[in-house]
Formats: sequence, C-alpha cells, structure tokens
Amino acid sequence: MGPLTGVKVVEIASLAPAPFGCMILADLGADVLRVDRAGGPGGLVVPTGILDRGRRTIAVDLKSAQGVQVVHDVVAKADVFVEGFRPGVAERLGIGPETLQGINPMLVYARMTGWGQDGPLASRAGHDINYIAVAGALELIGRPGQRPHAPQNLLGDFAGGGMLLALGVVSALFERGRSGQGQVVDAAMVDGAALLTTFLHGMHANGMWEGERGTNAFEGAASFYDTYETSDAKFVAVGCVEPQFYAEFLQRLGLADPELPSQHDINGWPPMKKRIADVFQSKTRAEWTAIFADSDACVSPVLSPWEAHEHPHNDARGTFVEVGGVLQPAPAPRFSRTDNAPPVAVDDGGRDVAQTLAAWGFDEPSITRLQETAAVR
Repeated sequence: MGPLTGVKVVEIASLAPAPFGCMILADLGADVLRVDRAGGPGGLVVPTGILDRGRRTIAVDLKSAQGVQVVHDVVAKADVFVEGFRPGVAERLGIGPETLQGINPMLVYARMTGWGQDGPLASRAGHDINYIAVAGALELIGRPGQRPHAPQNLLGDFAGGGMLLALGVVSALFERGRSGQGQVVDAAMVDGAALLTTFLHGMHANGMWEGERGTNAFEGAASFYDTYETSDAKFVAVGCVEPQFYAEFLQRLGLADPELPSQHDINGWPPMKKRIADVFQSKTRAEWTAIFADSDACVSPVLSPWEAHEHPHNDARGTFVEVGGVLQPAPAPRFSRTDNAPPVAVDDGGRDVAQTLAAWGFDEPSITRLQETAAVR
C-alpha cells in the first residue's frame, strides 16, 4: 500500500533528519532497509524511536570488505540510497555515489547534510540551530528586545532537512522514470531552512516585513495574531487576520465597541492586547474552546504534543496512531487511491536478519556465510 510501493531504499543509519526523511518514504509505501553500523569503536549506535517505524534493519561492519560488499549487493537491487555523513566520508568507506552508481546506474543517491556538499562550511560540524541561524530563519523568532529563540529543532532537522530530502528523492525518482538514469540529491538543512523563509523575503521586498524581531504582525505583535493565557494558566492561539473573522472574534469576547482601535492600527495593538488578555483571563482554556468551537474567529486551544490526540478533530481524522505501544503522528499526506498502510514498528517488532536478507534477494548459502563471518549481524 502507498504510492511508493515497490520502491526499495537503502538507508545508512544516522540521526534525526535522514531517518525522518526515510520514515516518510516508508510511510508512503517504500521498502526501507536501514543499515546500522556495527563493529569497532566509534560505530554509530542509533537509539530506537519513532523515526524507526516501517524499516527492516541489518547491522553491517562497514570497516570490513565483506560488510562493504553487502552494501554493494543490496544497492544493486535498490532504487534509492540515503546517507547522512559529512562530505567525503561515504567515499572513504567505499559507498560514495560514483562507486554505487557504477554498480547501479539507475540509483538515486541522496545525501543529507547540514551545510551541503560544497561551500566554506561543508566540512564543519553543526546542528539545527546553526543551520537556521545562517539561513536567516532564527533571527526572526522571538519577542521584541529579546534574543532569538530556538524553535526546537523543527525548522532545520525536520522541515528544512528530512522533509526536503524526501521531496528530493521522490522528484529524482519521477525524473528517472523519463530518463532511465539515477542522480545525486544534495539535501542541505541550511538550504531547506532558507527555502522556508521565501514568503518573508517577498513580504520584506514589498515593505510588509520591517522593524526589529517580534514587531511584525505574524510574529505576535498584532493583537489579532498571538497567544493569550487563560485562567487555568493554559493558552489559546488567535489568528483572525481577515476583518470579518476579527469582527466575530471581538463579538464573542464581548468587545464589540465602535470606539476600539481599528484592526490594523499598529499603535492600537498594545492596548488592544491588554484588553483581550484581560478577557481571556476570565475563563479556562476549555471554556474558551467551547465558546469558539463553531466559530470562524480563528481561535484554537494551544495543545501540548501529548494531548493533541485528544482533540475531536484529530481524533476524527486519525491524525495520531499507536505503533509499537507509542502514540505518534500518523503518515501524511493521504491519497484517494493508493493510501498509506498503517505504520508498523521497526522490523515488525523483532529483527530477523535472515528474513530481511532473503526479502532483499540473498540466497540461503549467502545468508549463512554473511552471518558466520559477522559481516552482517
């Protein structure tokens, strides 16, 4: 099931962005084989977690000739190869794009890095906060007069990283259907994070995004686009941008006063925020949720990730599922004809190396030999 059914992906184990991208591919129906690194000090140990779902896994000693040959053998049967090393590492291990595409010219070789395959920072270490800082995404996030605030590691690792990787892989597969040739996908988190700011660049060029951090309408400066605390120390999100929605918002708050500042009066935002905040303090989050439940005033409860599954809308759509005893977001997007199968735990809940190798076309003598030599574990 899923639109990528029949696509075979080999993933070299790494952390966060590439696993997220491969999780998306698995959610969409691809057969993903994750190759964990085994043997020798410094071998990468990947913690078991939600990003593992939908995979088969084997552990391979990439420092042995036999282990590298296993990767070559599975790549010969694959459509996609994904690695998250710094530039040059895969080549030193004998699994770089030139080598693997020499084995399989139709292979889509996807590289997930922070800084990309070239440029002055390409070989440097970094994390999400560094990539979004250089991309221009971090500077915008925060309140006026305060330092920029790191937005978890969502913008670099996942939105600008893993999501862009998955899109790049699918695009390269689509193009391969016409050309019959594979290619290298250079997915860099700094590029992806910069791409996410495209709309803001357009706003700035048209004089609609000026001033210091936190002073623009969609940054929480506007009274109609911010969060407000309720009487039980929880929060609601307000986003009534259009005038008709703003009018309904004020009416439901009991603030339909003709003497109030106009919606887009920037000088009127601070006093309006104070009045709105005072009203929201009069009731609990649940009470306000009920008041705005059937409204177009664009008011929503601010839910934690651990309670979002309880919201009636998420419950009705099945937005969250349980996999391996862990509640987590369901695959997305959805398809009318080739919908995604329910995700399963990594290795269907238990690793069976022989079964995995057999599914990837290895015969029984080869499987026995690989396990006896400890090239595959």
